[in-house]
Amino acid sequence: MATTFPPPAVDNDPTSLIPKKLVRARPLFDKEILGRAVRDSFGKLNPLWLAKNPVMFVVEVGAALTTLLLIRDAVKGAGDLRFEFQIALWLWFTVLFANFAEAMAEARGKAQADALRKTKTDAIAKRITGSGKIEEVTGAQLRAGDLVQVDAGELIPGDGEVVDGIATVDESVITGESAPVIRESGGDRSAVTGGTRVLSDRIKIKITSNPGETFLDRMIALVEGAERQKTPNEIALNILIAGLTLIFLLAVATLPPFASYSVTSAGAGAVPSIAVLVSLLVCLIPTTIGGLLSAIGIAGMDRVMQHNVLAMSGKAVEASGDVNTLLLDKTGTITIGNRQAVEFLTAEGVTEAELADAAQLSSLADETPEGRSVVVLAKEKYGLRGRNVAEQEATFLPFSAYTRMSGVDIRGRHLRKGATEAIIRFVEEQGGRSTDSVRELSDRISRHGGTPLAVADGARVLGIIHLKDIVKGGMKDRIGQLRAMGIRSVMITGDNPLTAAAIAAEAGVDDFLAQATPADKLNYIKREQAEGRLVAMTGDGTNDAPALAQADVGLAMNTGTMAAKEAGNMVDLDSNPTKLIEVVAIGKQLLITRGALTTFSIANDVAKYFAIIPAMFSVTYPALGALNIMHLHSPQSAVLAAVIFNALIIIALVPLALRGVKYRPANAASLLRRNLLIYGVGGLFAPFPGIWVLDQMLHYLHLA
Repeated sequence: MATTFPPPAVDNDPTSLIPKKLVRARPLFDKEILGRAVRDSFGKLNPLWLAKNPVMFVVEVGAALTTLLLIRDAVKGAGDLRFEFQIALWLWFTVLFANFAEAMAEARGKAQADALRKTKTDAIAKRITGSGKIEEVTGAQLRAGDLVQVDAGELIPGDGEVVDGIATVDESVITGESAPVIRESGGDRSAVTGGTRVLSDRIKIKITSNPGETFLDRMIALVEGAERQKTPNEIALNILIAGLTLIFLLAVATLPPFASYSVTSAGAGAVPSIAVLVSLLVCLIPTTIGGLLSAIGIAGMDRVMQHNVLAMSGKAVEASGDVNTLLLDKTGTITIGNRQAVEFLTAEGVTEAELADAAQLSSLADETPEGRSVVVLAKEKYGLRGRNVAEQEATFLPFSAYTRMSGVDIRGRHLRKGATEAIIRFVEEQGGRSTDSVRELSDRISRHGGTPLAVADGARVLGIIHLKDIVKGGMKDRIGQLRAMGIRSVMITGDNPLTAAAIAAEAGVDDFLAQATPADKLNYIKREQAEGRLVAMTGDGTNDAPALAQADVGLAMNTGTMAAKEAGNMVDLDSNPTKLIEVVAIGKQLLITRGALTTFSIANDVAKYFAIIPAMFSVTYPALGALNIMHLHSPQSAVLAAVIFNALIIIALVPLALRGVKYRPANAASLLRRNLLIYGVGGLFAPFPGIWVLDQMLHYLHLA
């Protein structure tokens, strides 16, 4: 008796465009994550750690220097200890708040990693020895190249590829999807992941990873951020803000001699203290973006993971935001992956019921998806149910590449189904003849991208079964979303140009590449990149591996081969190729968020310059008093208000850095205008009321 498998909903369901998530989005300030982030914020005060962030390192050095001067003045009983204490305290808060932003982003990843660790088990493996005997070992004892046997109900002990058999596998521990999937040898759905469970039948697996190198281990390391490297854009921005920091450092360092000269010449005034100069430096350097930059990148990878996509690096996420061209495989990506019977077209003198009956009888023993779809179409359209042909001495003829047809001999009838030319030849051998209408029907289906299968009953051609690649539901809308993002979609297929053109038109893609070999895919990507475009590709087969490796963003399907997953820089755990649309949106959101907060930070620094400089130096340079438009009470209150505002604005922007600026498809010019109007103007005006309110509070509370 044939085994019945549950339908592999994740792999073949064309409507599953919104996948279930392995990592449920937690509240932004989840109690557990918040507690971990606060603890980590203090750990990140280590100067060796902060040295990676030049801006915050300068702030920490300034805080330490101010603290030392405070201790010195406290011992000597000199200086304004209350003012120096508050400056030192808020400078340390500035560093801690910046650390908190990064720690919050990392804590969310660590919480995900903890959840994944709970799924790890050291399963018992049935290793097959060289002599063919089975020995039981632990999963930790397995090495790449070992052959293991896994029966129904048992855990798969390690990552590998099915080399023999077919089985249904529960991958919910990895994908969060409860429906089982089919894994079988010899195809693009042969890869299995350690820790998943076989539900039916028996398979033999060749282990492809050593302990500590499994897919689950890599997932844990990646979501923790342990392997996160700075992207080129982030490195460039770090260089920019480090340069600005150096410029302001030199500018502030030159102020004491000028102030000293002015005081000596005028015989009045005072030279700004070290605490004031450090405060001025911290307020002028881009501390806002310096404190949030790392958190933005980590949060971007976290958002990708929440869509069940595992990014191997932050660079991949960032690159997805700049993608110009997207290559999509036709089979399994744009189409369901299996051709289905959609209609019966009769020859002259034949009724549709007669053709449907013969087509269904000839397909009852056909276990291919196409054969099953013929049985289903006959049942749904004509009410024909599968018959028990075993009692009628039926002889089934399996499909042969030599004859190019299959069929059944039953009750003296010779029913055949196959390629049109093969069926016509069979009919002629039986003494019959075909009609021109059958050939015309076959040619018409081919011209429109379908596949014709002719059906014969002995010496009679009954008609044609129209097989069609079924485009996944909602695909045209998804392609439209890509176009709105400015991304050109290209369908890759091994089909002939006529079939490819028909499917491309139905799916709504911008272009297609027909009869494509692995070398054709690779060369196409290289040509696009040579013209300055960034290319993304989805794939699941070994033949996709070279192109996945060459593409700027290679999204491999988790259901695919190990070669494909190793070649890509992202793995979609749901195996939904259209997921790249979400990935692109997240990449664009990451870039927009970084640009928005950089714009805000620089505008913010300019505003603070005009807000506090006049008040700070009005004693040394009385003429500057005219520029004190906010009428801040004193140089001390102005400096302290600016330092407090500088620290608090980082905390205020943490939610935006973690959630990201909302992305809406638009052209670059409109995005730039929006960026400048909201974050540029906002950054320019926000410090004025903020510093004024803080100055009033400090004065009212007699803190300055």
